[in-house]
Amino acid sequence: MANLEITLKRSLIGRQQKQIQVVKSLGLKKTNDTVVREDNDYVRGAIKHIAHLVEVKEV
Repeated sequence: MANLEITLKRSLIGRQQKQIQVVKSLGLKKTNDTVVREDNDYVRGAIKHIAHLVEVKEV
């Protein structure tokens, strides 16, 4: 399967608690952090909730 490189591009200050929890569950901690996750339904759903905060690339 393909992997996704997810980078947090916007600050979490002033965001809804659910969005903050989703970002933390993906392993992102602060702005410009990057993680590589397996491309599956869970990760795609999480990205959908925070699409305006992250940048996603296929690796």
